[in-house]
This record gives sequence, structure tokens and C-alpha cells, in this order.
Amino acid sequence: MTDIDPKDEERHRAKMAKRKAVQDAEVAGKTIEKGLLIVNTGPGKGKTTAAFGLALRMLGYGKRVGVVQFIKGKWHTGEKEAFAAFGDRVVWHAMGEGFTWETQDLKRDIAAAEAAWARALELMADPSISLVVLDELNIALRYDYLDLDKVVAALKGRREGLHVVVTGRNAKPALVEVADLVTEMGLTKHHFAAGVKAQQGIEF
Repeated sequence: MTDIDPKDEERHRAKMAKRKAVQDAEVAGKTIEKGLLIVNTGPGKGKTTAAFGLALRMLGYGKRVGVVQFIKGKWHTGEKEAFAAFGDRVVWHAMGEGFTWETQDLKRDIAAAEAAWARALELMADPSISLVVLDELNIALRYDYLDLDKVVAALKGRREGLHVVVTGRNAKPALVEVADLVTEMGLTKHHFAAGVKAQQGIEF
């Protein structure tokens, strides 16, 4: 271990003491506890992954979680298999028909989105569920498969204490406006550009 000058050590201790005082005061000033509407959007990878990280955290406290997938219904995913180990503490509905360029059927896409939204409303109304993940809902809203005003109103008027995470690129401004937390996933570099295909355990 490198020897540290006692003066440097003392300066560091004084600096960290001041920092701790500031941090403690800031934490003490936060007194509101409420259900959050969280939006993970942007062109970068990790939107759904982050949402499922929150789901795992919630499960760690013995809570129940609901998941509705608006697009990825046909995919076999590792996360679905992993969450199945929690039994009825996770309610999972994979309702999607695939991406719109795969189905090429507008009526079918709209019908799938409406069915998924109906399930989402059921989960949001269930008092035993603490967190609802609406995976790729932003995609359904982007293509106007659902009525934006009705979706935003339902999310804004959700029951007290319920946390909801919405994922997908191109979040609508109206949704961003009512959200409590919005994270824009940036894209600095992606392995797809180098010809790397979607891989088990990374993309699905």
C-alpha cells in the first residue's frame, strides 16, 4: 500500500466530512414517498434490461411484479425463464406479435396492442402488485396503435403507490411530461454495427 502523507489524509478527511454533511442534508430534505412513473427511452441498448433490474429489486423485498410485453411476444427470452422461478409473484403477459415490419398487418398490430393494454390495466388495478413493467409500450404509442391521451390519463391516474416502468424508443412528449423519471439511453457504440448478431443472454 502506498504511504499517504498525514496532511493529505487530514485534508481528505475534512473534505469528505463536508461532503457527507451536504449529502445528509439533501437526503433529509426528501420526504415524499409515492408510486413513480418511470420512462426508459432513447436509441441505446438497456431500456428493458434496466426495467427488469427494478423488477428484480422489487422481488427482493417480497413484492409482486407484473409485466406486459407489447412487441416481443414471440421471442423466447432468458428473463422470462428467470422470472418464472418466482412463481405467482411475477405475472407475465407476452402479448406482442413482433415488430411492425415483421407482421406487416396494421389491424393485427392494433388488435395486439389493445389486448396488451387491457392486460396492463388489469395489472395496474391489482392491489397486490407493486411494480408494472410495460415493455415497448412506447413503440405501440409511436405507431398510434393505442390512443395516446387515454394511455397517458390512465398512467397519470394510476392507483396510489403503484410504480410503472414504460420502455421503448421515441417516448411521446405527453408521456414524458407526466413521468416522474425519464432516462434517455444514449448510443455511443453498438456491436450490431460490426456485424455481431443478437446473442442469447445479451439481447434475449
